[in-house]
This record gives sequence, structure tokens and C-alpha cells, in this order.
Amino acid sequence: MRLAVLVLASRTPSGTGVVKIHTSELGRWLGLSASYTASAVVPGLRRSGVVSVEIEQGEYREDIGLECRVLPLWAAQGVVGHPLALVKKELATLQRLVEAVMAPGWAHRDGSVTPAGLIGTRTGRGAATDRLALLLLVLEARETGWVRQCGGTVDTKRGRSAATVARLLGCSASAGERVLERLEDRELVLRVRLRTASKMAHRSRLMVPAVAAAHGRTVADDVQEDRAEDLEADFSDPDATAGPSEVLETETEPQVSGTSVTGEPDVADPDIAAALHTDHPHLVTPVVDLSLAGGFSGEGRGGQGRRPERACVREDQAVDGETAVAGAGSSVAGGGPLRGEKPKESPVDEQAGGVAAAGARLTVVGGRKTQQQGRSDLPADIDLRVALTPVAWLWQGLSRWQQDRVAEAAKRELAQLRNVLEWPAQAPSVLAARLTSRLEQTGGEALIARPFGWITRRGLVRRPSCTDRRCDDGVRLDTGADCDNCANVLHVRRAWRVRIAAEVDQELPGLDTDARYREIEARMRRHAEVEAADFGARHAEAREREAQRAAARAAAEARAVVEQERAAARQAVACGECGRARSAGLCEACDHRRQTEVLIGEAGLFAAAWSADLTDPSSVAAVTAEVRTAIEDAIAAEWEQFQQITDPEILEAAGPDAIEDAAAHNALLTAESAAAEHRQQALVMLGRSEEAQAEARKAYATERAKPWHQALPDSDNALRAATAAAAEAQVRTAEHLLAVRLEQLRTQARPEPVRSAPWSQRLPELAARPLDTNAQSMVNAVRSNPAPARAWGELFSRTGVTRVTPKFFFMPTINSAEA
Repeated sequence: MRLAVLVLASRTPSGTGVVKIHTSELGRWLGLSASYTASAVVPGLRRSGVVSVEIEQGEYREDIGLECRVLPLWAAQGVVGHPLALVKKELATLQRLVEAVMAPGWAHRDGSVTPAGLIGTRTGRGAATDRLALLLLVLEARETGWVRQCGGTVDTKRGRSAATVARLLGCSASAGERVLERLEDRELVLRVRLRTASKMAHRSRLMVPAVAAAHGRTVADDVQEDRAEDLEADFSDPDATAGPSEVLETETEPQVSGTSVTGEPDVADPDIAAALHTDHPHLVTPVVDLSLAGGFSGEGRGGQGRRPERACVREDQAVDGETAVAGAGSSVAGGGPLRGEKPKESPVDEQAGGVAAAGARLTVVGGRKTQQQGRSDLPADIDLRVALTPVAWLWQGLSRWQQDRVAEAAKRELAQLRNVLEWPAQAPSVLAARLTSRLEQTGGEALIARPFGWITRRGLVRRPSCTDRRCDDGVRLDTGADCDNCANVLHVRRAWRVRIAAEVDQELPGLDTDARYREIEARMRRHAEVEAADFGARHAEAREREAQRAAARAAAEARAVVEQERAAARQAVACGECGRARSAGLCEACDHRRQTEVLIGEAGLFAAAWSADLTDPSSVAAVTAEVRTAIEDAIAAEWEQFQQITDPEILEAAGPDAIEDAAAHNALLTAESAAAEHRQQALVMLGRSEEAQAEARKAYATERAKPWHQALPDSDNALRAATAAAAEAQVRTAEHLLAVRLEQLRTQARPEPVRSAPWSQRLPELAARPLDTNAQSMVNAVRSNPAPARAWGELFSRTGVTRVTPKFFFMPTINSAEA
């Protein structure tokens, strides 16, 4: 199925995105039979959700014609920076590559024959696996045909080549080895095993001869498994560590000869250069061509095949006086395990363009400072991995601390992009496109001397050319088109220059070219200063508004906190009716009982509105009592039914108040249903009243009398419209009558307000009230007190007088003169 998706993607038209292919033809591309393709591959594609398949059935209802669309490839069209957003020429290149690898071959009607691809004749069991493996190896191969092998620890019995194929296919190492053997039997790939000067077999390399031949490189006849020519005696041990990729000029002879391996690789062999091999991104700008001579640091053998020298030879000789960095032969560990010595770690020279050693060793930096070497792989976060892929080579040269800072900066930029872009999922690809563009502007990774500073201060940061948040170097982040605001700014500046030039020509005619240019530039500078001042004022005003909004938000948050505290305090209050704790003054059961009582009263009023004499209170009371009794009976019946269908143990387990709450809720639901039924019945009965019928007849006649019904007053449309108008008028009248009668019933049931007696009638009654002992003592105190105001006030409070008219008042046992 994976190979089928690749085949369909390579044959996808750029215009429609729909591939039309027969099942048998798809089977030929996969090396499978038509029946197996129709019964296994096509249903698998349909279940995967990656390919949408529309079928054309044959005579026996089999799938013969397919219309397929690779959904991820089609969804990526128009998405800026998406790796699957392929243009027409890229789709054509992919199709040519797939045809060259696995085309089944065709015989045309004119007699001409199109030959099959490299593995196009491979059919049967495992054919699809072999084809997919060869295609992936071709994509992983360099121009020389050498395949970039996987890193890390592998099964030594199978080999790194088999592990590479297994990881590409996602299978076990044993299955990968079987696939590799089948490809070797067809001479489509070669496993080259080199030998050291000690005649011991080295680790193998993997080569695709067709890729090398396609780039004009010849493959030596002696490149065969276990038959490779021995390297000259100048090669080092296979366990030699990787050194700088630039050859240091020293006075000593190079420890590695200039003889190259077959195929003349452009870069050092990864299996030879690094003992702990790691994956390296292949999208890297090459700096210099490396040869095996000088490609490593500290090879242990010379040209005569002598024993390895000790690790510290020539390490004390510094290149210059300021740094103690070792020369070309300074970075080998101890004498090696073959000499029976304990290996010792030595510092590795860190230079621009050097090959970073794997692990977390301490690296010598200029000035005798040490730093922990960073991780070779990109972060595990998929968004960060996609965004930082263009600078993967620079990432390997950073320390752990620098990598953490770069990851934090990338996360901040991704967060800003998600707030700006219409589709937040595009943020990693947009950031990757920004890094790629900045690398192209710089001239490649090789020209970057300080990777950390370049990534954090130039590569990741947005460089707006205007005030639009979506602008980056004059390009809109959301659409990828030119920024309209930048064009507007440029147009305004050019218009101001033209205007100032016209003013200079009008005010100062006759100036020579240089003086005119200087005057225009001076006025442009003054205008720019004015604009800058205005811009600063507007920014200050914006900051002030932002501060006001922040203060308002803080005040709102404070009010919300106060409200939450008050709500918590209210929630802690017990119920005022039943005393249940933490009920906010009214528990749920009591609230339901109150609502039930209100609904029963409303239902009684609905029934009395059409069936009782509104002028007779006894008739209204009889109807409401009958309705109340009916609803209470219905509530009791519903509760009994609820108890029959519910396990009492479940209610008891729910809590001590669960039964009471359930009963109250059941009563509320029954009352709501009864109130709705009585209201509907009241509307129906009032709709049959004389008033409603009269309104319906008037609306019917009015609708038929309208001008557009005069031509055909008895037509179906006229009668239908008149009937609808009459029904609407009848319902509207019934609702009006119900509202009027309900208001009348509520007014009759409302008690008359008790008006308080005026003070002219209440004060004599208060004056006639006899005084008690305390009041009499206060009167005596008032008579003898030279400052009566305070005594009068206390007297008023004791005798119950709360209001005194400004002209006169009455006081018991006190005559008017004393008053």
C-alpha cells in the first residue's frame, strides 16, 4: 500500500489531482497480479484514509477502473512552505524517477517498446517490498551512488547496510537483510567492504550503481562484496575519531595517503570518519571537497604500517600562542584496545566546519574554556523539528545551552505565527521557509561564523517592513504574496518626495542639480522627523490606552474575585425553609416546591379564565381548588410510579436528601406539564368564543377583499390565504382574551393595600397613652434641664414618637406652655 500511494502520487496531474488508472495497470506498477491488487491493495488504500478511491465495476462486479486522489498531496496544494505542495515540474520529476526505478514497460501499437525500469521485471511475492526499498535507497543516495547509512548501534551480525534498509522500510533487521540480498542478486545495489592495513575487514558501505552512472561517474570493476581492494597502509584504524573537515597545514607528513576509494566520494565515508555514527541531514551546502588524506584527526599509523603512536604525541604543540588547540594529529584516544591499553578521552578541536563528535563530551574552545557539546538530533517536538530542519547542520555545532535557547526562541516565533496565520498548523512550515530564505540571503551555511547568534538574531526573528504584524521582509506570512501595506508605504513616501520636489521647484527656481538634491533631502529629513514624532505620540497614546485596558481588566478581575467570595459566602448559608446546610439560603427541593406552587396557581387561573364566572369569587375558587386537587393527584401518581421503577437502595446510596430532591423535582415536572395543558385548553376554548369567531370572520373577509384576489376571489390561493388569516386572527384574539382575563383574576386575588393613618389622627392617640415610670422620670429631667435638646430626643425615642411636624406636636402630660 505504501508503494501504491507513491505510484499514485507520482502520476497525479497538477491540475485536477485525480489519477485514472486500471486495477491491472496499478498491479503491474506494484509487481502484483490484478486479482490480488483488486482484493487486497485497493481495499487497503480505501481503509487507510490516505487515498480516496472511486471505482468502475466490470462484468463480474470487480473493480476495473479506479479514480484515485492522494488526499494529503491534494490538501497541501496552495499551502505555503508545505513539503507536499509540489508544482508541476516537481511532479514531473517524481514521475520520471519512479518510471526509471520501477516502470513495468510497455509495447506500443506502432511496434516500439518502452523498456522496464531498474526493477520493473521483478514480480511476485515481495516484489512491492523490493521496489519500495530500491526507490528509497535511490532517494537516500548521493551523486556518487553511496547511500547515507543509519547511525547508532546496529546488529553486528546483520550489518549497518541491512539496518539502513530495515529502518527505511520499517521492518526488522533480518527482513531488511533479505531484501538487500535480493537487490544484490539483481546487481541493483552493492555492498562494499573495505579492508584496513592490518588485513582485517572494515565495516561495509552501500552503493546504488545506477545513481552513480546517472551522474556520469564510473563504478570500478573491483567494487564487490568482500573483494574490495585494500587501502594503502596510510589509513588509520577503523575506530579513529572524526576530526575537522579542513586540512590543517603542518610541517609533519600527513598520516593518511591521498589515494581515494573507488567512486571518488566527495565527503568522508561516514563509517570510516566516525566511530559513533550519527544521522546527518543531506540538505547541506558543501563547504570544501574532503579527501581521506587529512579527513581525520590523529590517525595512529603512518605510511609504513607501523604501530599506532601514543595518543599524546604532538598534542602539546599549539598552533598559535593564544590557544592550546592540538594540531592535525591530536585527537585520537589512547593507544587502542589492540595494544591492551585503557582508552583515554582527549579534547577535540572545535572549529568552524568541523565534524561534531557524538555524545555529550566536553569540547575545548579558544581560551581554554570547555562546554558540553550539544545533541546531534533536532528536538523531538514535531513542530520544532520541521521548523529547524533548514538549519540542522548549524544545530549540530551548538552547545546544549545554545540549543535550549534556540528551541525557546523557535517556540516563541511559532506562537506568534499561530496568532497571525489563518491556519495555525502552517506555522512550522512558514518558519522553515523563513530560515531557508535567510540562508539564501546569507549565501549558505558555510558563511555563518557564529551559528547561535545568526539563528537567534537573524534567522528566526521577523523583519517587518511596515506596521502590519503579518509582514516579514515585505511578504505576507498568511498568503505568501507581496505585502500591500509595504507597497502603500512606499507609494506614500514616493508621493511625498514628488510633492517636496515640486515645492522646491516652485519656491527656489533656478537651483542647480546638487543644490536642489540637497534641499529635497533636507526637507525629506524634516518630514521624516515629523512623522517619527507623530509615530511616537501615537505609540505613547496606544500604550496609555493599553495601560487603561490593563487597569480595567485588573479591576474586573478584582470584582470577579469579590463576587466569587460573596458567592462562596452565600453558598455557605443554610436553607431558610428546611435548614439544609450550604444551600445559599434556598435548597433545590424548596425551590422546586415554590415553583410547583406557582405553577399550580397558574394552572388554576388558566382553567378559571374560560370555565368560571370571573365576577363570582366563589366560582373562581371552586375551579382553582378542583385544578389543584387534580394536579396533586397527578403528582402523587407520578411519584408512586417513580418509586415502582426505581430501586430504593440506589436513592439511599445517593445521599440522605436524594429522595426529597427527587420527589420535589418530580412534582415540578408534573406541574409544568399540567400548566402547559391548561393553557392550551384555555386558548382552544377562548378561540371558540364569539369575540374570536367575529375576529376570524373579519380577517377572512378582509383577506378575500384584497386587490390581488379580486380577479379570482374563489381560487384556491385566495381561499387558502383567507383561511390562514382567519386562523391567525382567531389565535391572536384568544391570546388577548386570556391575557385580559388573567390580569383580571390576579387583580381580584391581590389584597387591597392598607394605607397608614395620617399623623393628625395618630398623634392624639399617642398623646392619650399613659406614661410609664421611665417616661415620667425623663419628663421631670427635661423640666429641670437647662439644655433640653438632648433630653427631648431621648424622650421621643422612649415614648415612640418617630416624627415631629415643624409647627407643633403633642406630648402627654406636658402643657403647651412647657412645650
